[in-house]
Amino acid sequence: MIRLGVNVDHVATVRQARRAKEPDPVAAAVLATLGGADGITIHLREDRRHIQDRDVYVMRETVTTRLNLEMATYEEILLIALKVKPDEATLVPEKRQELTTEGGLDVVANESAVRPAIDRLKAAGIHVSLFIDPTDTQVAASAKFGADAIEFQTASYSEAIGAVAVERELEKLRTATAQAVALELHVHMGHGLNYWNVQPIVRIPGVEELNIGHSIVSRAVLVGMERAVREMKQAMTEHYPNPKRG
Repeated sequence: MIRLGVNVDHVATVRQARRAKEPDPVAAAVLATLGGADGITIHLREDRRHIQDRDVYVMRETVTTRLNLEMATYEEILLIALKVKPDEATLVPEKRQELTTEGGLDVVANESAVRPAIDRLKAAGIHVSLFIDPTDTQVAASAKFGADAIEFQTASYSEAIGAVAVERELEKLRTATAQAVALELHVHMGHGLNYWNVQPIVRIPGVEELNIGHSIVSRAVLVGMERAVREMKQAMTEHYPNPKRG
């Protein structure tokens, strides 16, 4: 059974829009867990645009499944991760002006920052994943640098238009997954996945975990977090009717 990690960053985005105390991403994480989430994902950004330091510390005390901390290799964030000790740290690229993470981390070009970060996190007993594009170069480097897992960015698949383009992106993910498994890397996927495009992803042999945020939080606004998570779990195992197709 493929695990579902629920990203609650956008709950914090709503809170920070008013610099208020609600909605609380910690409460959202509890409800997501009650809905069947196998883990909770949060991204502590250098500019603190949504998740705050307080959230990370309280999450560590309250998440009863797995806590995945997405982070760039900034020293300040690394020190927080080493203190909090999430179950997993996923290294991602980060730019202040981006609306969301754009593309995967170029681990080859950023070896001088990525490799020491992996070593420090693993020495603290933290499982390390790298958010990368599905290319042979990035997969090989991830294994070489000592990562435990990789998370393939699925934005190119999620944003593909037309059956030919979608199939082309799926084949890239299948090929990269097979390579990663051969190199003994755990395979996760995420970015842009929703209730209607997740099925082909879960059918890829070797995928162990999906991390999904925006789609679930968007659904939760209308039906509540527990139901939104349950419906995503259902979509991962059964055909979910696409309202755009009738």
